[in-house]
Amino acid sequence: MDRFAAMQAFARVVETGSFTKAADTLQISKTSVSQLVQQLEARLRVKLLNRTTRKVKVTPEGTLYYQRVVRLLADLDETESSLSSASTLPSGRLRVDVPSPLASQILIPALPGFYARYPDIQIDMGVSDRIVDILDENVDCVLRGGELREQSLIARRVGELQLGLFAAPDYLARVGMPEHPRALEAAPHHVVGFLWARSGKPLPYALHSHSETLQLKGRYALAVDDGNAYLAAGLAGLGVLCLPRYMAATHQARGALVPLFEHWQLDPMPVYLAYPPNRHLSLKLRVFIDWVSELMAQLAPVGERPGG
Repeated sequence: MDRFAAMQAFARVVETGSFTKAADTLQISKTSVSQLVQQLEARLRVKLLNRTTRKVKVTPEGTLYYQRVVRLLADLDETESSLSSASTLPSGRLRVDVPSPLASQILIPALPGFYARYPDIQIDMGVSDRIVDILDENVDCVLRGGELREQSLIARRVGELQLGLFAAPDYLARVGMPEHPRALEAAPHHVVGFLWARSGKPLPYALHSHSETLQLKGRYALAVDDGNAYLAAGLAGLGVLCLPRYMAATHQARGALVPLFEHWQLDPMPVYLAYPPNRHLSLKLRVFIDWVSELMAQLAPVGERPGG
């Protein structure tokens, strides 16, 4: 029995909850994964996994063994990486998932600089605003706006997006300039709703002036679940937008969006880079995380305020 391969197979079954998914991520057959785990259990004389036709459940002994195996595998990978990284550029495939506006307006335009440093890294970038299951879909890391609810992930706060309220000139010509944010709660005004993947519904925005704080939800005729579609709806005059200022800048400069309530401030949107806690940070993933952190620190530093 290859003990290293058996430990890898067992750990991946625990992480994915499936022999089939573990086999896919390890690029071996399901039969091989099953045999490796059986051989490991026979050697240890302990039942590590309870298998049914529908799911795999880790035994208490399996949980303890998994915690030790993960540390052991990580230490081994770290040792190998430290010996080779001094003379070898990071290489291989990374699977990342990024919201569509962040991908199209921030990450992708900056990628030539990344590839100038690391030409041998291949990135498979999922671009969407849905919440991916990192382990289930074998994703190395995700970049997400808003507070993370997945407590099982290791998350690094890499930036804060400054927000503003904007509307298209056609919209304002049709319904008039709102004098106060609360006007957006009543006819004839509308906001464009954004359906957050975690809740499936629009969330209120916190606004602050020198004398007042309120939670703005607004009336909407259209709600979407994609950032680029959200922007397109606002540009089409379908309602007021709550946008990161980087998304609005070009359209504001050419007069396609008008800022509203500029004496009000909105709470900034945090940006997190997250990855699984039990997956070793390979050199290629480490340099990608560091690069994203550098990029966001330049464009959307934590703690900065509008005009700061």
